[in-house]
Amino acid sequence: MHAKIVLLPGDGIGPEVVAQGERVLRAVAQKFGHSLTFTTCPIGGCAIDEFGDPLPEQTLTACRDADAILLGAVGGPKWDDPTAKTRPEVGLLKIRKELGLFANLRPIFVSPYLVSSSPLRPEIVAGTDILFFRELTGGLYFGESGKKTNPDGSETAYSTMIYSTHEIERIVRLAGQAARGRKKRVTSVDKANVLEVSRLWRRVFERVMKDEFPDVQYENVLVDAMAMYLVARPKSFDVVVTENMFGDILTDEGSQLPGSLGMLPSASIGASGPGLYEPIHGSAPDIAGKGIANPLATILAVAMLLRHSLKLESEAAAIEQAVDRVLAQGHRTADLAAGGPSIGTTEMGGLVLAELA
Repeated sequence: MHAKIVLLPGDGIGPEVVAQGERVLRAVAQKFGHSLTFTTCPIGGCAIDEFGDPLPEQTLTACRDADAILLGAVGGPKWDDPTAKTRPEVGLLKIRKELGLFANLRPIFVSPYLVSSSPLRPEIVAGTDILFFRELTGGLYFGESGKKTNPDGSETAYSTMIYSTHEIERIVRLAGQAARGRKKRVTSVDKANVLEVSRLWRRVFERVMKDEFPDVQYENVLVDAMAMYLVARPKSFDVVVTENMFGDILTDEGSQLPGSLGMLPSASIGASGPGLYEPIHGSAPDIAGKGIANPLATILAVAMLLRHSLKLESEAAAIEQAVDRVLAQGHRTADLAAGGPSIGTTEMGGLVLAELA
């Protein structure tokens, strides 16, 4: 296979972890006989500094022409001024919208070698394996928003949560299809007891599941209950589908089950075109440049890239097995070491490469 990969290192620790992801991609290409070409483009805060735009047109053009995109992270204190003309996160929202990346896949898997790293008791988290489907281009983050000054000088602000039938249908279908290859169970998360938009979500979800996935069990759970269940009984869930903001919050909560944000990848995909793959952690500016960031989430995002965009299942599995063997040998970056011996970003990437070889 020949494929074009765009690298978007971004800000903070993004360049450090993306460098390890690129090393793994090159090693896989060599091992399995593929030809990959790489283009590196700016996004986020560094793009604002250089171009005044968190998603320059040349970056968007390169991404549209790619087979897949690997992203590091965007943002940091340097660009946190709420009065700024633009912010790094705008680039991330825009690339999702421009490329039609409506589905965010976030696996939350607790490795048997990291059970002790979780803040929860081992008997609660051991065996957890959840695949979240978060709708990515609708809801509060993309609805009408604004602010106004009141006669008394105070301010009023508003953000609108909005969804249409087809937006709900397409994300529910992806969740149902994934469930057929897993345990045939889908949980939909909403707030139908309060929000009209959630009542539409629930009606559409139930119709699609009944009509198109009669072989898959399904249930509805309110978002506040789901927040509790994730830390009380995470093993009871398999595939979870929800809207944009609920998915954002719940998957970040769920990311603590394995003990570190540095272990979890994500994929953002659309109906066609390139997918975007990234670790779910942020730019971590407090450790940027220190060489201690955990690259495993990015390396596992590479596995998702190979599986979902390039349809290379054996190559994806080889990466996941290599990561598993490195963890089984007891190697840990600082975020997983609980104060014990740890290794750096480049060394962890090198160990995965050695296992791949």
